[in-house]
Parts: sequence; structure tokens; C-alpha cells
Amino acid sequence: MSFSDEEISRYKRHLILKDVGGPGQQKLQKARVLVVGAGGLGSPVLCYLAAAGVGTLGIIDDDVVSLSNLQRQIIHATDLVGSAKTLSATKAIERINPHVKVIAHQVRFDAQNALEILQQFDLVVDGSDNFATRYLVNDACFLAKKPLVSAAVGPFDGQLSLFKPFENGPTGDPNPSYRCLFPKAPSDDSVPNCSQTGILGAVVGVMGTLAAMEVLKELIGLGDGLIGRLMIYDALAPRFTTINYGWDKNNPLNGKSVNITDLGRHL
Repeated sequence: MSFSDEEISRYKRHLILKDVGGPGQQKLQKARVLVVGAGGLGSPVLCYLAAAGVGTLGIIDDDVVSLSNLQRQIIHATDLVGSAKTLSATKAIERINPHVKVIAHQVRFDAQNALEILQQFDLVVDGSDNFATRYLVNDACFLAKKPLVSAAVGPFDGQLSLFKPFENGPTGDPNPSYRCLFPKAPSDDSVPNCSQTGILGAVVGVMGTLAAMEVLKELIGLGDGLIGRLMIYDALAPRFTTINYGWDKNNPLNGKSVNITDLGRHL
């Protein structure tokens, strides 16, 4: 796979990086990444992956752009308020990098379409804003054997991890899944969403950018991924803390007594 003169100029800062270079840029060009949610987290993820030259970006979101989104969802613009987020995000990606192919799904990610959609991609980024979708994305990625970068945010904080539970870790045990880290979802009323509590817009920018970095590392093969590690960002301190977590043999997805073999429980 070769680059045009325009692409060589566009990606010059990657091409001269010792650990990226032409081979790394070719990996990005061949990659197919699905982003679940074109909102606060999905915005910087999509912008940076497009700018980096990821060849195919998938976007799945059934929402439309509202004025209140614009305080943090930087991929959208005022003149597209009322438009589908997938359309708005596609237009922005085309402006950033016309070499990127966009596959837009103007639907909600659910148990009926999840596996069919995932088959088109190499890696998934979860930028959703509710626990039901996070558990669904986790289970679907495990069944489809797709690496998952998962980010979440609060008013002044965020979390990030990488999941590849369909592979074994260095000890021979399976890598942990989202269900190892969070065995049970909290009740809906115990974790209010940002429309109830508010959120500082730049927080999602930080976490979305970190998520994009984790994707690029995974695609190129750089550094150490956040498998079995949860990065926590406290914007007010400010500080980053990383905690280790392991495989839970009792988890129902890839534990010793598996009882999740399809997405039926999400219907």
C-alpha cells in the first residue's frame, strides 16, 4: 500500500516518527474502527483518528445534534443543530481528512444489530453514556472477538481501559472483561447522567483524546495497552491514577462457568 504525494505531506509527522513510519501509517490506513456514540467522547476520538489517517471509521448513533451538545461535542457545529449526529460527524471528518471512509449507522446500537455491525470492524471504541450500552458493547465485542477501548466520564473525572477478554494474559488466565471490573451495573438513579449533574466540557476532551491514543497504540503496536488497568483522571486535583484489576473467574462472560453465549439478555 503506497501513499500519494498529498498523503506523504499530510502524514509527514507520523512518517518521520521512528516507531510509526511508513509501516505504522499503513496499518492505520488499513484499519477499520467503530465508534459507539458521536457525542462528547466520540467527538475527539473521531477527530483524532480521522486526522491520523485511520482508513475506515464507523459511527453509530441515533441522536440528533442539539444546542446543549455544543459545549463539549466538538465534532458538531451550530449550523447543524437538528441534524443527525452521524451526518454532522461525517461532514466534519470529510473536512478533516477526505481520505477517510465513513460508515454511518443512524440507529441505536442494540442486541439485534450489534454483531452484524461489529463484523465490519477491527476495533471498537465505546463512548456511550449509559451502563446498559456499555455492558452490551462489552458482551458483543467479546463474542465477536474485537478489542474494545472503553471510556467514561463524570462531571470532573474520567476512566479509561482496554479489553481483550477473548485472549489469555501472561499468566495463562483470560484477560479481564468489563464484567470483571464492574460485575453489576449500578441502578439508574444512583448514577445521574450529565443532563442532570452537568459536566465540564474539557473533561470529555481529555478522556476522548486518551481513548484515541489507546486506539492508535493498539492499531500500530506501540507501548503497553491498558489491559487489566484502569486509568482514572481527576481534573480538579489534577492527577492520573492507574489501578490494576484481574480476571474474575466468576464472571459470566469468560469465567469458569460461562452463561453468556449470546446477546439474549440484552433483548
